[in-house]
Amino acid sequence: MRTVDSERWSLAATIFHSDRGAEYTSEAYNKLCDRLGVVQSMGRVGSALDNAAAESFNSLIKVEYIHHRQFATRTEARLKIATWITGFYNPRRRHSAAGGLPPEEFERIIAEARERHCQKDQTA
Repeated sequence: MRTVDSERWSLAATIFHSDRGAEYTSEAYNKLCDRLGVVQSMGRVGSALDNAAAESFNSLIKVEYIHHRQFATRTEARLKIATWITGFYNPRRRHSAAGGLPPEEFERIIAEARERHCQKDQTA
């Protein structure tokens, strides 16, 4: 979250949905969310369907990346997975839900359209 908040845009008022895992219920995580202005949302206990998008993403990472590699340590795995997400998944991997565009390109197009719409409203 800190990376996105500092490199891409502010996360203020963003709703972050997760399961009730220890990392998401910890005091440190709650403080980080408070500091960044992130609104926490959690699925019901034992309901995987509440987290279908996250579970789908986790499955995709395993199938497309993790199962094809070996990592010496957890630290190495975390670093390489994060690098894959920021170096391939977000900027280059095409997504059917985004009209075949990578997420970063889709976000740029949406932001430009939003900006044009706001400019049009100001001149009207």
